[in-house]
Amino acid sequence: MAELEGLEFGKSDFVLLDEVTMEQFMENLKLRFGKGRIYTYIGEVVVSVNPYRQMDIYGKDSIEAYRGRELHENPPHLYAVSDAAYKDMKRRAKDTCIVISGESGAGKTEASKYIMQYIAAITDPSQRTEVESVKNVLLKSNCVLEAFGNAKTNRNDNSSRFGKYMDINFNFNGDPTGGHINNYLLEKSRVVQHHQGERNFHSFYQVNPKHEHQSVMSALEVIGFSTEEINSVYQVLASILLLGNIEFERNGESVQIIGLEAVTHIAELTATDPESICKSLLYRTVATGGGDVIKKGHTKEDAWFGRDAFAKALYERLFGWIVSRINSIIEVKDYNPLLHGKNTVIGVLDIYGFEIFDNNSFEQFCINYCNEKLQQLFIELILLQEQREYQREGITWQHIDYFNNNIIVDLMEQPHKGIISILDEACLTVGRVTDTVCLESMNTKLSQHPHYTSRKLNPTDKSMDFQKHFRVRHYAGDVTYSVEGFLDKNKDLLFQDFKRLMYNSANPVLKDMWPDGKLSITEVTKRPLTAASLFKNSIVALVDKLGCKEPYYVRCIKPNEMKSSVLFDDARCQHQVAYLGLLENVMVRRAGFAYRQPYARFLQRYKMTCEYTWPNHLMASDRDAVEAIVNQHGFQDDVAYGLTKLFVRAPQCLFTLEQERADLIPILVLFLQKVWRGALARRRCRRMRAAFAIMGFYKLYKVKSHFWAVAASFANVRTMADYGRNVEWPRPPAVLFRFHHITKTLHRRWWARQVVKNIPPSDMLEVRAKVAALTVLIGKRKDWGPSRAWERDYLSNVRDYPESSSSFIRMSKDLKNKDEYSQVLFSCLCRKVNRFNKSTDRGLLVTDKYVYKLEPKKQYKVLKRFPLDSITGISVTAGTDQMVALHVSSQDDILLHLHRGELFPDQDRVGELLGVMVDHFTRLSVLVVSHQLH
Repeated sequence: MAELEGLEFGKSDFVLLDEVTMEQFMENLKLRFGKGRIYTYIGEVVVSVNPYRQMDIYGKDSIEAYRGRELHENPPHLYAVSDAAYKDMKRRAKDTCIVISGESGAGKTEASKYIMQYIAAITDPSQRTEVESVKNVLLKSNCVLEAFGNAKTNRNDNSSRFGKYMDINFNFNGDPTGGHINNYLLEKSRVVQHHQGERNFHSFYQVNPKHEHQSVMSALEVIGFSTEEINSVYQVLASILLLGNIEFERNGESVQIIGLEAVTHIAELTATDPESICKSLLYRTVATGGGDVIKKGHTKEDAWFGRDAFAKALYERLFGWIVSRINSIIEVKDYNPLLHGKNTVIGVLDIYGFEIFDNNSFEQFCINYCNEKLQQLFIELILLQEQREYQREGITWQHIDYFNNNIIVDLMEQPHKGIISILDEACLTVGRVTDTVCLESMNTKLSQHPHYTSRKLNPTDKSMDFQKHFRVRHYAGDVTYSVEGFLDKNKDLLFQDFKRLMYNSANPVLKDMWPDGKLSITEVTKRPLTAASLFKNSIVALVDKLGCKEPYYVRCIKPNEMKSSVLFDDARCQHQVAYLGLLENVMVRRAGFAYRQPYARFLQRYKMTCEYTWPNHLMASDRDAVEAIVNQHGFQDDVAYGLTKLFVRAPQCLFTLEQERADLIPILVLFLQKVWRGALARRRCRRMRAAFAIMGFYKLYKVKSHFWAVAASFANVRTMADYGRNVEWPRPPAVLFRFHHITKTLHRRWWARQVVKNIPPSDMLEVRAKVAALTVLIGKRKDWGPSRAWERDYLSNVRDYPESSSSFIRMSKDLKNKDEYSQVLFSCLCRKVNRFNKSTDRGLLVTDKYVYKLEPKKQYKVLKRFPLDSITGISVTAGTDQMVALHVSSQDDILLHLHRGELFPDQDRVGELLGVMVDHFTRLSVLVVSHQLH
C-alpha cells in the first residue's frame, strides 16, 4: 500500500477498493485526478492519467525520493515502477521490461521520456565518460525519433505514429552500456494523405519553429550523425515534398509528366539522373517468363499510385535508416561476459493503444491486433507472476477465472483461417481480386466465429454496409472495419524500378537505404511478404522478447478530448478502462489476496497498533510479531502466512489497521516530540555545561599564559638600560584588557620613578617644567624645545646678554628686596605688540609673585607690574613662532613675542615659559591653566 497519502486522495491502489465494480473504479480514478494525483497502482501496474499540464513531480528531489525505495513506499509514480524494474534487473541479474500502452494522447511518449530520464539519473554516479556518452545518445534518440515518427493529429499534438521498443543494456555494475531500438508499423500513409485538421510528420515543419529544428540538429550531432548524413536526411525530406508537386496528364495512349522542374530538382537532391526518375514514374520494367525484359507504360492512375508509393517508401526507408544508424552507434560491441560480467537488459515499449475511429481501416486492424497480442501476454504474465509468488511463499494456488482472448487472436492470425491469412491469400491470387471479393471470402470462412460478423451475416444490423464493413468483437469492444484499401495497403506494392533508381544514387547514404535495389529485374522472383505478415512476424517476435523478461506495466488514460487539465470525461475514460482491461486486472489481483507485504515492512508500519510489538517486540521472529498483530485485531481468518510475506484477503482488514494507525500517530508524535525535546534540552544543557567548563579552564589557561609571558618578558627589566621601556608587551586575552592597561600604567610609573631617581636635585625644576609643558602641548605644537637645557632667567645670563646682564641683576635684587618674591620663574627679552599693531622691545620678568614689564634701554626700569595670580590663561600658536598672549583679569591681555636669543637663534622659549608657569601653578594648586592654541 502506497504511503504518505491521506484518504482524501482516494485509494492509491485499486486493489484496495471496497468492491471491484466499474462505478467504484471510475469514482476513485476521477477523485485522484481532481486532486492532482495522476498515478494509481493496480498491484505493480501503474495507471497514469494525462494531466495536460506541467507538474512539479519530476525534479531531482523526486528522483532522490524514489531512488532505491520499494514500490509501495512512496505515493504511486512512474519513478517507482522504473526503480523497481532497475532494482529487479540489478539484484536478480534478470532482464526486465516496462510496457507503456494507451490510446493516442494518453501520455505514452512523455511517460517513456520520464522513465528514460530517471534511469539515466540513477545510474553511473561516478560520471564516467563512456557511460555518460551512452546515456546522452539514448536520451537524444527520443528527440530525433519524435521529429521523424510523430505528428499532430486531431487527438494529440505529439502523437507517435509508430511503435517503439528500446532495449537498454547494463553491465554488472548496473550502468548503461548500450541499447537497441525496434520500430513497428510506421504510419507512412500520412506522407501522402491525412485527415482534415491533422498534419504530416513533424520533420516536414521544423523550419519555422527554429528552436525545435535546432534541438533535432543538436540531437543528431550528439548521437553521432555526420554532416553529410544530416544533409542527406533533409535532402530526402525535400525530395518527398517535391514529389507532391509532380502531376501527370494523358498524351494519347501514353502518360507524361506536366513540367520537369520538380523532377530536375529531385534528381539534384537524390544524386540521380532526371531521365531515370521520369522513366521510373512513367514505366514499369517487367521480366517475362522467358527471361525477356519489357517496359510497360503506366496508366494515369498507376502513375499517381506509383508516385505516392515512392513517396511513402522514401520516408519509410529514411525512418528505418535513422533507427538503424542510431542502433549502430549505441549497440554493445565486443562484449565478453567472461571479462565484463553478465549483460542485463531493461526494455521500454511505447506502442499505440487500442484504436476505434469512425472509419477504421487496415492500420487500425494491425494496431488492434497488436493490442490483442499484448493483452494476451499481459494476462498470462500477470497470472504467471501471481502463481510464481504464491509458489515462492508456499501459499496454495487457486484457479482464477478470466476472459482469455486467445479466441480473438486466433481469429486474426490463425494460419489458413485467420483474417491475415485470408488477406494474404487474396493478395497472392492471380487476377483482379478486389476488397469486396476478399470480404466475401472472410464471410464464408468466418461465418461461424462468435467474434466476427458483417452486414451479410447479420442483415438487420444497419450500422454496417453491404460489401464494405466487417466487425470484430475485440476484448476492448466491437470495432467495425472498412475493407476499402485493405488489399492495396497489405500488398504495399513498390515497383522495383524505384528501388534500383535509389540504389544507383551517387549519394552513399541513399544507396545504403535501398540495399534490395542491387538485384536486377531478372533476379527478382520471390514475392515479398505482405505488410500484415511482416507486422505479424514482428509482433510475434516482440511478444516472445517480452515474454522472457520480468514485465512492469504503465497503462495510460486520456481524460478528455479537449486537452483540458480539469475536465474528466467519464464515458471516455470508462471506455479506455474497459479496453485496457484494468478492471479485469484488479479482479485477477483480488481473486486471491488483495494485499501482500514482507513481514518486516508490515511490522514496521503497524507495530504501534499492538501492545506486544510496540515499540519493539521480543518474539522469536518478525513473523511471530506480525501474527500477534493479526490475532489482536481478529483478522486470523482473513490472512495467510507465506515464507517472507503476509497475505491479506480483504481490504477492510487493512483499512481497519490504517484507521487505528492514523488515530495513534498524533499521540505517538506528541509523545516522541516530548521525549525528543527533553533529550534535546538535556543534550543542550550538557553541552552548555561542558562549554562553560571548557571556557573557564581556557580563560584560566589564557590568564596564566599571559602572566607567564609578561613575567618572562620583564624578568630582567631592572638591569636593562631603558628599564623595559621598549619591551613589547604580550597581547592580553579579552578578560585581562583592563588589568593589562593598569599593569602598563604601573610599569610606566615605575619606569618614571627609576629615571627620576637618577636626576640631580638641581635639575628637578627643569624636569618638572618640561613635564608640565609636555602635558599641555603634546600633539598641539610641533616644536617647544624639550631637547635643550632650560635656563629660565635668560636676562641675568652673561652669555646671552653680556652687556646688560649686570644691570638686570642689580635691578632684580632691588625688586626682590622691595617686593619680597622668592625666585625668578622666567625672564627674557621680547617685543610687545599693542592693539594698534605697534611693537616695542621690552623685558619680561616672571617671579613667583609678580609679572614685570621692563624697559631694557633704561637699565630695565619697571614699566608695569601685576600679580602673578591675576593671570587667567595663556594662549600660544601651533606653529614655531614665539607669540604668547597673557590673559589677565585686572587689565587688557598682553601680547608678546619672545626673543630666541643671540647665540641660538632657533631656540623655542614659548614651551619653556608655558612649562614653568604650568608647573608653578600646578604645585600651588591655585590656578587652572587654559591652554588655547590658535
